[in-house]
Amino acid sequence: MNIEFNKNEDVFKQLTFQLKEKLKIVKLGGGDKKIAKQHKKGKLTARERINYLIDKQSSFLEVGAFAADGMYQEVGGCPSAGVVTGIGYVQSRQCMIVANDATVKAGAWFPMTAKKNLRAQEIAMENRLPIIYLVDSAGVFLPMQNEIFPDKEHFGRQFRNNAKMSAMGIVQVAAIMGSCVAGGAYLPIMSDEAMIVDKTGSVFLAGSYLVKSAVGEQIDNETLGGATTHCEISGVTDNKFDNDEACLDYIRDIFSKIGDFDKAGFDRVTPSKPKLNEEELYGIMPSDRIKPYDIRDIIKRIVDDSEISEYKALYGKSIVCCTARIDGWAVGIVANQRKIVKTKKGEMQMGGVIYSDSADKSARFIMNCNQRKIPLVFLQDVSGFMVGSNAEHGGIIKDGAKMVNAMANSTVPKFTIIIGNSYGAGNYAMCGKAYDPRLIYAWPTAQIAVMSGSSAAKTLLQIKVATLKAKGQEISKEEEDKLLKEITDKYNEELSPYYAASRLWVDGIIDPLETRKVVSMGIEAANHTPVEKFNVGVIQT
Repeated sequence: MNIEFNKNEDVFKQLTFQLKEKLKIVKLGGGDKKIAKQHKKGKLTARERINYLIDKQSSFLEVGAFAADGMYQEVGGCPSAGVVTGIGYVQSRQCMIVANDATVKAGAWFPMTAKKNLRAQEIAMENRLPIIYLVDSAGVFLPMQNEIFPDKEHFGRQFRNNAKMSAMGIVQVAAIMGSCVAGGAYLPIMSDEAMIVDKTGSVFLAGSYLVKSAVGEQIDNETLGGATTHCEISGVTDNKFDNDEACLDYIRDIFSKIGDFDKAGFDRVTPSKPKLNEEELYGIMPSDRIKPYDIRDIIKRIVDDSEISEYKALYGKSIVCCTARIDGWAVGIVANQRKIVKTKKGEMQMGGVIYSDSADKSARFIMNCNQRKIPLVFLQDVSGFMVGSNAEHGGIIKDGAKMVNAMANSTVPKFTIIIGNSYGAGNYAMCGKAYDPRLIYAWPTAQIAVMSGSSAAKTLLQIKVATLKAKGQEISKEEEDKLLKEITDKYNEELSPYYAASRLWVDGIIDPLETRKVVSMGIEAANHTPVEKFNVGVIQT
């Protein structure tokens, strides 16, 4: 290994260490004191409930761990948006799990909580995964009710999704393990079966204080909406249990008797590890993000046996398209090439830029994968589409539109891993969040924005200086440097993968060694849903 490799490895491993340390903090939720308070009530925490529920030694793919990271600081923050979501295995069956974290503001719903819950339901609906709700929430966070209550993608959308999933035949099971208040009461009761834990679980449209103020009735919460009331009098809930563990055991029993599902039929063979050392991924990715590298070196450390079958290897070289296997699953990979390449015409193509021939090749490859029912994996390290007179005269817009059209209309499942840059229209063409990837995760090296930090900062500075000069104000070199630094710092913060993850632009940030797990579990989930017929629509030739 050379010095450059060692330098890259040191930087990447430091980023991965920071990721793991941040995850440790996130997983504490509201902190040790709040966890102790939960235990004192005889309750498990959200993460303890999930660990108890899922099969031992099985994988859990968390979705949205960094949701709301750095947000809502004026009210003390909201780690993981106050809810833990992810794909797990219960009785060897994949399912989506949604567990309110009562250590974070009593499990109250913030705007990002709603967005995260809707993302979990979206994944369940796209993949027809059974969904388990572990409910323990005080309801809407009232100081922010205007940002969570009335709009299409707000709090109420989840109940609409409950109804839609029921019509789709998706199994929904709910356990009321704490508070379940107001509109939130509909979520478990619109599920197929609703359990409740005695003495700690309660469900009502209005609590005792509101009942007294509204209708003048004096009543305690347990009598109003506790387990005995709803299992023996109202019939709202189906069974009550003495503690969290007994309730979770019952859910496992339900899942042991669920019938099989129709499958998409994606091809899978016995999995194999990559022959090349996966840990070399840390050293291959340059710490200087404008330096070139060969994307094949990344791909071969992700795929089984490090074997790929490349499509049109000598054409459209700024994107590598190939078929391979990941954990046994057949996949089609579309990856930006960061290596500077030479075309047959003797032209040099910059790394990370999408050229006309590459866009054309990618569109054809995507259509082939749909024809053959092969899931698609996009590895993003893209600066955007090529610009300039040569590109425009060569029809870059037309060829880019072909690629976007084919990708957007793809009916085989798509999975996106952002490993480096994700700038401008390149983010779109390479299946960014707007194009419905089944899962989208980022490495700690990812950056997501309209353009790079340095380019954006210089552009914004020019606009700012021109505006000041138009007002007759002169700006010194020192003031200009200070302004550039302020703009750069702000833009770099927004480039961070944590900024993206906090807003659920990506489903999470992962160690590169987890890439195979994300893709494999994602395809396994997608295999629950038969693939629709592919129709690409109108593509100009």
